[in-house]
Parts: sequence; structure tokens; C-alpha cells
Amino acid sequence: MAHPQYERTLVIIKPDGIQRSLIGEIIGRYERVGLKLIGLKMLVPTEEQATDHYYKVGGEAWLEAVGAKARASYEKKGLECPYPTNRDNGVAVMKANARYMSAGPVIAMVWQGNQAVPLVRKITGGTEPLSSDVGTIRGDFTLDSYAAADTDSRSIRNLIHASGEVSEAEQEIPLWFKPEELLNYRLIQDEILYKADLTDINK
Repeated sequence: MAHPQYERTLVIIKPDGIQRSLIGEIIGRYERVGLKLIGLKMLVPTEEQATDHYYKVGGEAWLEAVGAKARASYEKKGLECPYPTNRDNGVAVMKANARYMSAGPVIAMVWQGNQAVPLVRKITGGTEPLSSDVGTIRGDFTLDSYAAADTDSRSIRNLIHASGEVSEAEQEIPLWFKPEELLNYRLIQDEILYKADLTDINK
């Protein structure tokens, strides 16, 4: 069984995060908690690559779930959903997300460390920035909301994508990185964070 320190997660700083000049701030948040950056690249994704990011990992179940969530949002506001099925609704959301992700440069990263997936999600904050907790990246650095995004018929601009589950990260990472692009190196702080015996720290 692999040590928990080797758990990995994918993080993508989206086009709005790049345009807001928040790259250093975002990376710093993950570094300060003790996560290790083992892969990083800057690129402009194609719309096809961005679509694969959503569909190849989530598949039909993701389309249905996202579509149902969007339909419920319409109904909550007393509006009729413009799409006949949840899947059609999900496809529309996926296309909007892919356009947003491919609108400009992004930074894709792989972070490694104990409980990397939930830890990154906690630091990043909830999907909707407006309701994200103060102290999270989204809560501190942007103000978009589902209501504003729906009004403008666009994806919510929330700075970052972060894998939701370990299994999701395991599927997402190969879509963005080749194995040789992920580095295995020694970081001095790993000794403090993970070494079982610290009795020689004063030597």
C-alpha cells in the first residue's frame, strides 16, 4: 500500500485566474500547507481537449448529474429549462465549460501529499465563489455567482479546477501530463512532514 504522502491531485488555474494575475498567490496557498508540486505546464487547451477533460472522466453519468442540477436551478428561479432532457442540459453546460477552459492560457499542475485531493479542495473553496468561505482561494479572490453566470449564459468564473476524488484525479492527470513530465524528487520539508523518527533533528 502506497504511503498517503504520495496521493496526487490535478489543479488547473483557469483563464480568469491567469488574467487576474493570481498565479503566484494560488501556487503559494498550496505550497504553504506542505504539498509538493511535481508537474507544471502552461498551455492554451483546445476546445476538444477541454471537452475531454469533462466527458472522458465523468461520462454520461456526469452529463446527467450536471444537467439535473442545472434543471433544478432553473426551476428554483421559476423558469422553464430550455433543454428537453437532463443530458441535453448537461451537454450545454459541458460545452460552455469547454469554451471557458479553452478561452486563453491555463496552468495545469499536479500536487502531491497526504490527502492531497480533499486538502486542495478545502484550500480552493466551493464551486461558487460568492458562497465560498473566507480564507479559501475562491472566497478571497473572486466574487462570481451562479446567478450572474446564468444571467449571462456562461460558465461560472471560479479561477481553478481541482479534482474532486482520488479516482477522478487518477483519470484527469494523464489527460494533461505524460508520465515523464511528473517529477520524483526529494524535498527537504518532506523529512519534517513525514519522517517517522525526528530524534536526529538536532544533529
